[in-house]
Amino acid sequence: MRTRLAGALLSALALALTLAGCSGSAEDSGTSTAEKSGQVEKAANRVEPIEDTPKPQLPVTVRSADGKSITVRKAERVVPLSGSLSEIVFTLGLGKSVVARDITATFEQAEKLPVVTRNHDVSAESVLSLKPDLVLAESTTGPDEAMDQIRDAGIPILVVAPAKGLDDVGPRIEAVAGALGVPAAGEELAQRSEQRIAAVRKEVPDGDKPRVAFLYLRGSASVYLIGGKGSGATSLLEAAGAVDAGAESGLEKDFTAITTEALAQAAPDAILVMSKGLESVGGIDGLVKIPGIAQTPAGMERRVVSIEDGVLLNYGPRTDEVLKSLVGQLYGDAE
Repeated sequence: MRTRLAGALLSALALALTLAGCSGSAEDSGTSTAEKSGQVEKAANRVEPIEDTPKPQLPVTVRSADGKSITVRKAERVVPLSGSLSEIVFTLGLGKSVVARDITATFEQAEKLPVVTRNHDVSAESVLSLKPDLVLAESTTGPDEAMDQIRDAGIPILVVAPAKGLDDVGPRIEAVAGALGVPAAGEELAQRSEQRIAAVRKEVPDGDKPRVAFLYLRGSASVYLIGGKGSGATSLLEAAGAVDAGAESGLEKDFTAITTEALAQAAPDAILVMSKGLESVGGIDGLVKIPGIAQTPAGMERRVVSIEDGVLLNYGPRTDEVLKSLVGQLYGDAE
């Protein structure tokens, strides 16, 4: 998801810079669903490992998403190059093997690990200095030169297909578990995750489907984007009984610079944002100052759902918590 954002930012930044900025100093003065996001921060703070810590059975040879076959002989020093992949390793009960993290690994168990990646900006030297047995990467992790340097040093790299929706939760867990030599634990965790997601979906209220627009905001850089098809939010919103307003309104790109016209076409009843993005524009008071926001049904009602950046679209073991928080905030039921 962050790679989709990175590409969108590069192409949309020039347009986004023409949009009106927000002060960033205002505090929320009205009540809204975002004010319930304290439960989200708490839920996103820790991962819940499976009950029985598995013992890796190595060596194994597995197929990577880049088409290569890799052989993993040891997994005592593992470097996941994304927060999502770190989350999977820790939830499999193998967190003690992780020796570094990406800046997006924000959960408590990983916070003291050294940072070797910053939003896909991999430092090959930093990775290699940790003498890893295995590196876990997203299909879009880069730069390519850094990844090639790690491979040339003889380090196996498992590339995992990107997370696009709820259907990717199980396969991503099982791919990582297979490379770590714990396939049975991967099946157990995938099943647990899918069952928990299904349980939350059963609690979604019946009735009209609210239209929700996913906005990516970075006020400090004057970047304001609305998600369309492929943003990664559609599957999550549909599971919550909502409609992805950006995709449904015809936005073909993953992300498009926010305009008054685009917002009017999307006509969201609620807005979904990452918590740091909301903070970067000065909270809800700043959000509604972005041209076009205040004129939407969501802006008029100040109906905003805020979820912590490091977990919102990971589509991993904590997706049920994300979905539960989304449903609770969207329908006004914090429980």
